[in-house]
Amino acid sequence: MKRIILTAFALCTLNLAAQTEVSTYEPGITEEGITYFLPTTHLQVVVTATRKSYAPGEYAAYARRYLRTNDAVQTPYDEWFITDVSLIPYGVADKQQGYTIKLKSKTSAPLVGMAPDGRLLSINTEAPALPALTKPSVVREKTERPNPADYKTEEILSAGSTAKMAELTAAEIYDIRENRSALTKGQADFMPKDGEQLRLMLASLDTQEAALLQLFKGTTSTETHVFVFDYVPTDGRTQDVLFRFSKYFGPVDSDDPAGEPFYINVRRDDTAAPAAPADGKKSKKEEQDLRYVVPGNATVSITSGKRQYASATLPLAQFGRIEHLGGDLFNKKYTTRVTLSPSTGGILRIDADIPE
Repeated sequence: MKRIILTAFALCTLNLAAQTEVSTYEPGITEEGITYFLPTTHLQVVVTATRKSYAPGEYAAYARRYLRTNDAVQTPYDEWFITDVSLIPYGVADKQQGYTIKLKSKTSAPLVGMAPDGRLLSINTEAPALPALTKPSVVREKTERPNPADYKTEEILSAGSTAKMAELTAAEIYDIRENRSALTKGQADFMPKDGEQLRLMLASLDTQEAALLQLFKGTTSTETHVFVFDYVPTDGRTQDVLFRFSKYFGPVDSDDPAGEPFYINVRRDDTAAPAAPADGKKSKKEEQDLRYVVPGNATVSITSGKRQYASATLPLAQFGRIEHLGGDLFNKKYTTRVTLSPSTGGILRIDADIPE
């Protein structure tokens, strides 16, 4: 964020005129005065998805034969699920809506807060920090798994074929289960001395079984992915394909038939203030004033099939109209403080110190 304080020296260098003038320039301090842009409201659509990756075990092909199980993973594959969708509005400088305030000779030097792209954020007060936009990310879930290789017996390792190794591993699993059963029934050859020792022995058997079962049933790993899609609502466009999502591939190109389409729907509020006509004539006073936006509302939703994933009514700069504040904003008799929305250019707060 840039904070601009016009000093007395800088004011002396300005080509002062009798009245405030408005024109289009690059943002910041120029010879003409304070130049700024009004914003267009963009939308960040933040999609949080979970990817589960399934990997087959070393003896997956023998799971049914030796363990009588049909749920062992035979080939690796991914499975995706969308867990959350959110809508985040943010502002971007509209290069077609640039204005310059040309200060008069009796004007006080204002403190002006501007975004890096030239959006006006505040006058005569500190502007709030700009919110950070969401960035794409991947977080892998940490899962502590025992290593099956640590629990293969010498007999298993010396077997001459994979089939024989699978058979011996299955026999080891059944042996572990028998030992667990004997312990819980109090029939083991070496019974623990107390409850804590029993708990430790059962936990050890559970770990051994879980490790060896991985060789048949395989493993599952989980990742959380955050995807970000940018969208600019435009009057007249009510629905667009934002992205496509596949249960097995996650987000795919918007024209890829492998994924189901996710639509962004924008319904303009009929009660919203209409935008000013592009060729409308401005009064002389309007040309002297500070411009701001009265945003219009729209209901934005994300849908796929019959399911709605997100919906919100949001103020949008491009669906509103441009208004103006009077030139007394810079009057030395009192100080006016204005805070503007960084996403819509609308007034968030305005107050003044007026001497008695």
